[in-house]
Amino acid sequence: MPASSVLTLVALFAAAFLVTAVATRGVLALLVRHQVLDRPNARSHHKVPTPRGGGWGVVAGLAPTLLAAALLAGDVSRLAWVLPGIALLVAISWADDLKNLGAGVRLLAQGAAVAIVLVGGAPEPVFGGLLPLWLDRLATGLAWLWFINLYNFMDGIDGITGTETGALGLGIVAVAALAGFADPALPLYGAALAGAGLGFLVWNWSPARLFMGDVGSVPLGFVAGWLLILLAGNGALAAALILPLYYVVDASFTLSRRLLRRERVWQAHREHAYQKAAAIIGHASTVRLVAVLDIGLVGLAGASLTTPWTSFAVALATVVAFLYVLLVRIARKAEAMLR
Repeated sequence: MPASSVLTLVALFAAAFLVTAVATRGVLALLVRHQVLDRPNARSHHKVPTPRGGGWGVVAGLAPTLLAAALLAGDVSRLAWVLPGIALLVAISWADDLKNLGAGVRLLAQGAAVAIVLVGGAPEPVFGGLLPLWLDRLATGLAWLWFINLYNFMDGIDGITGTETGALGLGIVAVAALAGFADPALPLYGAALAGAGLGFLVWNWSPARLFMGDVGSVPLGFVAGWLLILLAGNGALAAALILPLYYVVDASFTLSRRLLRRERVWQAHREHAYQKAAAIIGHASTVRLVAVLDIGLVGLAGASLTTPWTSFAVALATVVAFLYVLLVRIARKAEAMLR
């Protein structure tokens, strides 16, 4: 990668980081002034009322740097289909943060945002032409909808979503650089995503000064999902599956278990492996473990460019081991202590 390209990536990352950190400080003051607070309940991991809605700062850092990346790469026409989706999801998610909208309204808005990009933005087929285009689009849309929601479900302890977003963004940059894709915008978008996620950690690292809320986690899931779709459309499907694998496995396993128990899966809970681990070893230690896992997944995503499905199998086995050997053991200790 030319030095000028590296400098551009660093500049976009730094801009997203700084704007997000500064904007989030301003948002924190507004949330405190207007008493927009997440008050503790039986399912909470916090003990004092904490401002919720810090995702406004993330959006303030992410949206302009995505636009800057598009201008630099000559990709404004493609991003133009994504920005209305971000705006729609910010509006609906903020209303949900304030008034608890029904699941149907949220899903309808998410489906509309996804459809706008898949139909108007016309990304390359994710499955490499193995499926008819309509079926490729349908499968991609359903997977994207699930990804948006799991991103929201997994935002349950201090620092975890900022860390995961940073890892995904940097992983996309690394894979795109290693592969030498013809798409110049993809690594630039990845750098912007990483900077916004890590910039939020300035205020959300444990103990968090404020929470992201749906206004941040839902648009982040939307943008991260779009970039993974672009990664797959460039021929790196295995890498696109590996990078978010921890979030996907933890959320999918927990949801499946709750469905089998006929519980209301859209309601808040404390059953994710990371939540149980945080109860005994703390938020910061749990997120550090997730960060180490994510670094390993980035490495395996890079390896998947030459050995795609072997790398995916190793990544899946690693995530399963992480969840069921490490975090579940910690969770059982926590449950035993609480009895």
